[in-house]
Amino acid sequence: MRSWWAAKLRRTRKYIGARVSRAERQALVGWLTTDQLELFDRMPASDCRHGLDVVAALRRTGATDSDLLVAGLLHDCGKGPRVRLVHRVVWALGQHYGEWIWTVSIRLPTVRTGLDRLRRHPELSAGLATRAGCSLRTVELIRLQENPVDAAGLLLHQADEAN
Repeated sequence: MRSWWAAKLRRTRKYIGARVSRAERQALVGWLTTDQLELFDRMPASDCRHGLDVVAALRRTGATDSDLLVAGLLHDCGKGPRVRLVHRVVWALGQHYGEWIWTVSIRLPTVRTGLDRLRRHPELSAGLATRAGCSLRTVELIRLQENPVDAAGLLLHQADEAN
């Protein structure tokens, strides 16, 4: 229980202080298409930072597959700017303590919309990745991020959860 709270507090601090340096952004030019880079640029700073951290974690495992790395970078692009910290906190609490938290919380303004977007973000992200010209493999890794069906998907899921 303590480690769950510690992980969530660490993630909250990272969310609040999320930044992407010019050098990190520039490094993406070499391996993303223009449309993929535009998709990355439209993501909130917290999701950009998280995507970069997921890619770094994947690379530390020895991953070099570009489809997997692009999926790691863009897997949360469907959350969008209207999913705020409050929505993420309520979502995490509901996952950990039970869906009753979501049922109670959706009575608050904007929470229903934010939770719905979090629930649907793998599919929304996959759709945006498709429109940005990502490979079918990248799109499927994104779509199945919460229920991986192969070793690459499991690596993505683990890197996502760890960051």
